[in-house]
Amino acid sequence: MSAEMDALVANATQKLEALEAALYGLKQVRGRHTTEDGSVTVEVDSDGALVALSLAETVTSLAPAEVGQLIVWACRQAAEDAGNQRSKVVATLNESFVPEADGAKGTIGGGPDSA
Repeated sequence: MSAEMDALVANATQKLEALEAALYGLKQVRGRHTTEDGSVTVEVDSDGALVALSLAETVTSLAPAEVGQLIVWACRQAAEDAGNQRSKVVATLNESFVPEADGAKGTIGGGPDSA
């Protein structure tokens, strides 16, 4: 019974560590994008919220509406980048919750004959 309890605790600990790693990974996600001409660079967090904006001197020659469109487009691209990164973090987390093929790990409660 002690070995079964130890395995259960080890499995729970492993899953908790995977969850903590995923939460940390999600906090580290940053999507970045620079327009082709280099005039606008943006950075967004894992939620797609703008956290950094850099405008090159060349934007002063553009109409304000055009600069606005460049910023929005760059933000959209950066958010897509962040979303891809977020998906990778979540996929890694999901993989850690898939039971192993031998059935020894990832099961709770044992088999039908376990007491």
